[in-house]
Amino acid sequence: MQTLTLQTPDDWHVHFRDTALLRETVPATARVFRRAIAMPNLVPPVSTTAAASAYKQRLLDARPAGSAFEPLMTLYLTPTLDATEIARAAAAGIRAVKLYPAGATTHSEAGVGDLDSIYPTLEALQAHGMLLLVHGEVVDPAVDVFDREREFIDRHLRRIAERMPDLKIVLEHISTREAVEFVTEAGANVAATITPQHLLLNRNDLLVGGLKPHNYCLPVLKRRTHQEALRAAAVSGSRKFFLGTDSAPHEQMAKESSCGCAGCYSAPTALELYAQIFDELGALDRLEGFASHHGADFYGLPRNTGHVTLVRQPWSIPERIALPGGGTLVPLLAGMQLDWQIQTIGSERL
Repeated sequence: MQTLTLQTPDDWHVHFRDTALLRETVPATARVFRRAIAMPNLVPPVSTTAAASAYKQRLLDARPAGSAFEPLMTLYLTPTLDATEIARAAAAGIRAVKLYPAGATTHSEAGVGDLDSIYPTLEALQAHGMLLLVHGEVVDPAVDVFDREREFIDRHLRRIAERMPDLKIVLEHISTREAVEFVTEAGANVAATITPQHLLLNRNDLLVGGLKPHNYCLPVLKRRTHQEALRAAAVSGSRKFFLGTDSAPHEQMAKESSCGCAGCYSAPTALELYAQIFDELGALDRLEGFASHHGADFYGLPRNTGHVTLVRQPWSIPERIALPGGGTLVPLLAGMQLDWQIQTIGSERL
């Protein structure tokens, strides 16, 4: 196969950040994706309908001229988020609420400490048909960092999914075999996103031969056996698994500092990376479902009508991306040769 045409895809998990960074991150996602779920972990967090509406306008203002790209907004689930605000958000067309266990990842300090306390909030989400998006890791310091996703599923998520059978739940950026098994076996109300980094890399790519900060993300990369389980799930054709890049920019100096901020910036090459993976696994015929159908169907949104065509033609990911106003980003797998690149983007499905 030398060309591959897909119905226009969506990205169901993106960190755009804010202010000057939007001039890089929004066009990078909008170049191939028609819609994207915008994460709310700004400082301060996007925890009200008014804040989400204002943030959406900033995202729209950063679109390239003539772009039809649509950011889909979320609220940050804080301990004070109540049923009144959820009703207001639902009426405004906000699609989902994001659960961050407090301290689990970047800008999660405003998240939830006591997960047993949020059931009234979850009941309100269920009543209004909004989705719960989950960063699924415990923050218990006694739990090994490589086991935190599994522990979250066992301690919390199984109970939430069983108690709230009509609440749609997306376990985001899954990273373990146990997460694949949980999502597969759970009811129709549970799905998951899978990132390019968790499909392409394992913990050897983070640690062997020296720490590689640009491969550091949360949930942290796991053993190869977990990577293989994720790859099998992505190409399985199951409608429970779909594309969510978790593209998360940090400036080069922040990634390479003692902080070593968690997050991989994949937006400029995301679809090409997924094509590389599906090609390696002999499953290019299933990429369209994963990228363009399953997420829209789970969210209850219409599938897109346009198309994106990729061509088999080697090229290399840039080593660095200059930011408007100064500074640089290092994209995921900078310098790597890819076999697929975007050829055409059209407004109608071929």
